[in-house]
Amino acid sequence: MPHSEDPSGRLTAPGAPFEVEGGVYVSGPRTLREFVEATWAFGEQPFLVADSGTYTYGEFFAAASALAGRLVEVHGLRPGDRAVIGMRNHPEWQIAFWAAQLAGLVAVPLNAWWTEEEFTYALDDCTPRVLLVDGERLPRTGAWASRQRVPVIVFHHDGPAGEGVERYEDLPAPDPGVAPPDVQVRPEDDATIIYTSGTTGRPKGAVATQLAQAGAAMNPRYTAAASALGRGVLPGQGRAPVSLMTFPFFHVAAFTTVYSVMAVGGTLVLMRKWDAEQALALIGRHGVTHYSGVPTTALQLLAAAERSGAHLESLTHLNTGGAAAPPDLVARLTARFGERVEPRNGYGLTETSGGVTANFGAGYRRFPDSVGRPTPATEVRIAGPSGEVLPEGEVGELWLRGQSLVRGYWRDEDATRQAFTPDGWFRTGDLATVRDGRVSIVDRIKDMVVRGGENVYCVEVEAALHDHPDVVDAAVLGVPHPVLGEEVAAVVLLGPDAAVTADELRAHVGRTLAAFKVPAHVVVRDEPLPRNPTGKILKRELRGPLVERVRSGG
Repeated sequence: MPHSEDPSGRLTAPGAPFEVEGGVYVSGPRTLREFVEATWAFGEQPFLVADSGTYTYGEFFAAASALAGRLVEVHGLRPGDRAVIGMRNHPEWQIAFWAAQLAGLVAVPLNAWWTEEEFTYALDDCTPRVLLVDGERLPRTGAWASRQRVPVIVFHHDGPAGEGVERYEDLPAPDPGVAPPDVQVRPEDDATIIYTSGTTGRPKGAVATQLAQAGAAMNPRYTAAASALGRGVLPGQGRAPVSLMTFPFFHVAAFTTVYSVMAVGGTLVLMRKWDAEQALALIGRHGVTHYSGVPTTALQLLAAAERSGAHLESLTHLNTGGAAAPPDLVARLTARFGERVEPRNGYGLTETSGGVTANFGAGYRRFPDSVGRPTPATEVRIAGPSGEVLPEGEVGELWLRGQSLVRGYWRDEDATRQAFTPDGWFRTGDLATVRDGRVSIVDRIKDMVVRGGENVYCVEVEAALHDHPDVVDAAVLGVPHPVLGEEVAAVVLLGPDAAVTADELRAHVGRTLAAFKVPAHVVVRDEPLPRNPTGKILKRELRGPLVERVRSGG
């Protein structure tokens, strides 16, 4: 079900920059090594800006090439070996990742928030030949590396290195004239293993080939070009973007931002941890043009700007991803800044290697509950229970197929068969509709509440709750009912001076939604709702206590 944001074909026609043939971008790179080698030409332009220092593109490429050479020549790694990356958003995270690509290795970015037990699970699963970690992650990974006799290169570590551990800061300074190692990297080779967020169980390692990741690098470039055309601007004109990076580098939402910035010689401004006031200061100090983050941090940024009266003069784009954006986000942005700051959201998963749909500009303002249209190298299908294609406007499971999709799950054939059809369609597990080519996500299939035979889409009820001025955050889920099977319940976090009651919130929802969708139970929570590092609410942590409270009549 392809539907282009480029109806005239200026971007996708034969010979155009984003022409697709056989599901693959014709003129795009075929490997990540090919993609990153082109960035060397940006030379002295700043690439990575952090409290710890700044790397130009030239310095970055020299450092990545030197580390790649060490991995190959000193540690004896060969194409196909796995290299784990575990650190916070230091600039050296990018050096480690791209060193792995230049060496032909399979990069395995791990969640920096994981405990030692969670790291051990993933390390046992992917069996890396080297660990590239920061000092904070060394205590959680060092014991495994010692047991398995796997070398470790540690970054930003002031303590003793220990046996089998090299301090990155002690390595020889990179030689700008040294080329990357001479290894063959093919499009069909594996490029990354990225573990799913694990919101419903043990994480699985999603394996993307070089060609898939190269497609993922092209997708945001197409979105940027289509956005420019929509504003009446020639793509590629104007200053390179300066993007405030708030996504953790290990998450695919970050990859979408990184790829789009690197492709045009832009700058990534990094934060050690999220803080809305600091974000305002960084935007002003560095002339940030693009904000990228989960909807929660975007809303906090807007609230901080309102409190301080900041006009964010340099900001031209506000991009959200990683979790569903409440429809009122774009309204708040427009009310504050008019049409000067372009809103953008989209849809992507670990299994799609980042964003594969995009909603932006006037289209986003008109359809704020949509995630937009797919990129040229992405196909969309709305499937019924037996896999049949459903008519436009009907709710069904979102299936995707395209260049950037992973080939399957690492050493898990059963999970791969369950998720992928024989002809390459990926079953997302998300309920969606398509109208005029625009995709709208309705809910997760497993999170949908079936109340007395009626489907209640949690995201719709959450949006209604978010619409109340006293509600800061909300999660809707199903709790057991002896007659109805399930009934709707909500957990909400209120603002500091809020006085609204649970009954008043139920009445608020009832003004816009059918009675069967109104939560039978509304629980007010005093602390933030539990979320994973990329902003998704961990409903499994809410469900048990909520069910017990309902059973006890609380």
